[in-house]
Amino acid sequence: MTKTLQVFKSRGLYKNLICNGRSHHFRVSELFQPLSVIPRNAKLKNLEDTSLSQKLLVNCGIINSRSNGMFALLPLGQRVIDKLTAIIDEEMRHIGAQKLLLPLLTSGHLWKKTGRWESTGEELMTTSDRHKNEHVLSPTHEEAITSLMSDIYPLSYRQLPLHLYQITSKFRDESRPRFGLLRCKEFLMKDLYTFDCSEAAASVTYNKIGSAYDRIFQRIGIPYLKVAGDSGNIGGSLSHEYHYQAAIGEDTLLLCNGCDFSTNATLVSSSDDAFCTRCGGQLNKTLAIEVGHTFLLGTKYSAPLKACYQNDKGKPELLHMGCYGLGVSRIMAAAVEVLSQGKCIRWPWILAPFKICIITPKKGSKEAGALSWVDHLAHVVNSIPGFQNDVIIDDRDSFTIGQRVMEAKKTGYPLVIVVGKGACASIPLFELIDTENGDSQMLSQTLLVNFLKQKLLEFKFNV
Repeated sequence: MTKTLQVFKSRGLYKNLICNGRSHHFRVSELFQPLSVIPRNAKLKNLEDTSLSQKLLVNCGIINSRSNGMFALLPLGQRVIDKLTAIIDEEMRHIGAQKLLLPLLTSGHLWKKTGRWESTGEELMTTSDRHKNEHVLSPTHEEAITSLMSDIYPLSYRQLPLHLYQITSKFRDESRPRFGLLRCKEFLMKDLYTFDCSEAAASVTYNKIGSAYDRIFQRIGIPYLKVAGDSGNIGGSLSHEYHYQAAIGEDTLLLCNGCDFSTNATLVSSSDDAFCTRCGGQLNKTLAIEVGHTFLLGTKYSAPLKACYQNDKGKPELLHMGCYGLGVSRIMAAAVEVLSQGKCIRWPWILAPFKICIITPKKGSKEAGALSWVDHLAHVVNSIPGFQNDVIIDDRDSFTIGQRVMEAKKTGYPLVIVVGKGACASIPLFELIDTENGDSQMLSQTLLVNFLKQKLLEFKFNV
């Protein structure tokens, strides 16, 4: 029998899908979520290279290891990335940044012009085409974007400042990939490049982008550290790093207990890492995961690649640049690493793949008569602004309710609604479980909707 699909349009938006008379809600039974179960007696290699986030994300079918240091992003993981990308895109729009897409391959001669072909070392992934032309599988795109700006001259001073960004795969030939998405060979990164007419103007832009990055991390909701950073191979005169504190972090940070001074330990000599040079306070060490980095580049790339603009007198002048990176896939993994415990993932509220999981009655049980409430509740919750397309139904009715509640907790859905025996009462009640703190309460539909609306208000207030 041929299935029919109808699409209803409301106020210019496609609102609802009905297939064979059934409202189309996300369902666990239809979800591609290959779970990985490791036998208790299994002997694991390189156990020290496995992080909590890697184990949880693989075991719960969020990502899947395809080769050493390379991972497939599965549907639930893609939903998390899509939500994070939406936050980034929104904050970039607020500062006037424009999104583009550069080739993943960058011509090798550009990297040789800037000196990074030699200085990057063995981490640089390269390839050659049939004509023996060398290319870089780009870990960053400074050369590519600067070459673009050079080729489009004359760029008028009236067009500055210019902010261009992308979110794409990057590549690094890690000698020892480990910790899943925290250190892998291919990763998703947001990189922004800014162009100004002077060093002073570039500094203003640098501070503006820094404020936008602060807002992104504040919206994610995990406490973060912003410290003076090491410019490293990318270069520049000023740099800041964004970190999440974590025991498996590969960066050591120094934080003053007397003032707001904070820095990466690589910028301080071992003889000066005990006390703050500003106030004399004690410097405390902490391990952290780097998730963002900003650089004030000056003319490091525009000079060798001859990227200029036309000033108000019609004369060419070098562009002053900045570059700003966010490890998108690393932020996802780091969030799980920082927030989770035991066998259960905990997501930041704003990034959870689904905010609500509705669990149906078990087939053949006394509460099976309440099944009709499931699609109704899903429709009601989906109609609440802030929960649209954020509800999934666990309709695997051959499993007990308890088994499915546990799986929902492991996957990290913040809220679980159980349509159980309470739904069969004269005044139907539904169990609402907060997986973060384990609280459970029986609520009528009206109280349930009120609770969910209040939950959204609390989240917006805290952000």
